[in-house]
Amino acid sequence: MKPVTVSIGVPQTPEQVYDFLDVMAHHERFTDHYLSDWRRSGPARGVGARATVTAALGGTKTGVAIEVVEADAPHRIVERNVSAGGRRLAHGTYTVEPLRAGGARVSFTYAWERAPLADRLLAPVVRATMRRANRTVMRRLAAELDRHAPADGM
Repeated sequence: MKPVTVSIGVPQTPEQVYDFLDVMAHHERFTDHYLSDWRRSGPARGVGARATVTAALGGTKTGVAIEVVEADAPHRIVERNVSAGGRRLAHGTYTVEPLRAGGARVSFTYAWERAPLADRLLAPVVRATMRRANRTVMRRLAAELDRHAPADGM
């Protein structure tokens, strides 16, 4: 399946954005519209930070294990996601880039490595659902960044 990428520009610096995203507990604040029952383990931030959540999308619920597998401050965080009893394996990658006019562009790419047959058969619908949910994630992330690291407080 083709990956899904969404992006948003924010007034915070790449360092501020990365510092916020690096803490696994912060992710609940901007993804709880479709990820619930957060249980975190491992370190609070960086490689090895883990969470188990319940994802509710497209009328179905499934458990998802999330683990940070790469971290390159202040540019990139890669999370490994396993769900559907191991039949779905994907990576979620946050990329943070400086904007010429100041602030940062935050992108999130969800890329499937393995997907259940139903996901593959309904790929256009699955991708559209993920894109819609992750656009909301980006808007909510921007609002959380404003509360956590106001641009005027730099």
